[in-house]
Amino acid sequence: MNDEQKAALDQAEPNKLGKDSINADTKSDQISDRSDDLRLNRFECRGCGYIYDPKEGLRKYKIPKGTPFKEIDRQKYRCPVCRASVDAYKDIGAKFKPAEGFEENIQYGFGFNTLPPGQKNVLIFGGLALAAACFLSLYSLH
Repeated sequence: MNDEQKAALDQAEPNKLGKDSINADTKSDQISDRSDDLRLNRFECRGCGYIYDPKEGLRKYKIPKGTPFKEIDRQKYRCPVCRASVDAYKDIGAKFKPAEGFEENIQYGFGFNTLPPGQKNVLIFGGLALAAACFLSLYSLH
């Protein structure tokens, strides 16, 4: 190394820890948003297929709307259909997940990225069926 390179290295400010790091407040907000999403997850009984939805609650057991499945009393709760315990339930996710993929990609396109997968399927295959019907109607022309 020559003297100019050594001088340039000495003058360069070292990368301080935390200077270019991710903002911890932003990450904690994102994590808390995800935990709120997990509170809305539905749970399905593996024995009979009954689905507990926190948005609906359960009047039979006097569980108010908005009560997450994890906060239900494990000792007292039984499936209203087959009487299975809490351990027989599995997490099937939220009922409505509006966006799939990366958050930054949702804004692109014609706005279809914000639709749930079921509506996207109806839109795509409905459009294909309509196009096929239009092309088949051309046979009626003489």
